[in-house]
Amino acid sequence: MTKGTFLITGASDGIGAVYADRLARRGHDLILVARRADKLAALAQKLEAETGVTIETLSADLSTPDGLASVEARLRSDAAITGLVNNAGIAGETSLVDTDAAYLTGMINLNILAVTRLTAAIAPRLTATGSGTIINMTSVTALMPDGFTAVYPASKAFVLAFTEALQVELGSKGVRVQAVLPGITRTAIWEEEQLAHIPAEMVMEVNDMVDAAFAGLDQGEAITIPSLPDIADLDAYLAARAALRPNLSRDRAAARYTA
Repeated sequence: MTKGTFLITGASDGIGAVYADRLARRGHDLILVARRADKLAALAQKLEAETGVTIETLSADLSTPDGLASVEARLRSDAAITGLVNNAGIAGETSLVDTDAAYLTGMINLNILAVTRLTAAIAPRLTATGSGTIINMTSVTALMPDGFTAVYPASKAFVLAFTEALQVELGSKGVRVQAVLPGITRTAIWEEEQLAHIPAEMVMEVNDMVDAAFAGLDQGEAITIPSLPDIADLDAYLAARAALRPNLSRDRAAARYTA
């Protein structure tokens, strides 16, 4: 009996490929999406042989209108798809004053627009059945925008806020929605030369990161930070943020702004 199909973006290597491996071993059929058709085909052939699940590949560039539209259409129409892993994304911009505007546009299209539209494409079907799973890959940089470049953390902060809002909207209708916030993870997004200058205790292996993310999903976590030792720290952060809410919109300015 099928456990439902997951569609995974950015699935050709790194985090996406490990998600494909773990989901296949859990008995899910897969649709793997990335630009590199050859790498997708090789991964699909390997996992089908090892697990016996059915795997389809879709070569698409989600930063382009045509590529995004093709995957959206599949998510809307295919009732077998009960899970979505929004993993595709890029980083690598330099300082804002030096970065090419076209590169930033591509990053925003992939990191923000694609995540939003793919989620919107599958959400109506999942809420209609009262089941399904959406996993959005964000980043710990969403919580520390002053410690990195400007646009990448901002794009990941969008994904985090978007996912938290979805947890309220879709969670009450039976859909699991998880935000995963990796720290530095050994994938192709980092060059080995870069990693060589980072303390080893700050770099997580990709298999460990994804396994922790699945453990968080199984435990019902809405926000999973694989490297965070004490979940109470996240709880305290969320509680402090929630404490601001009653005073964020009032009928008059705070006393410090008035004469």
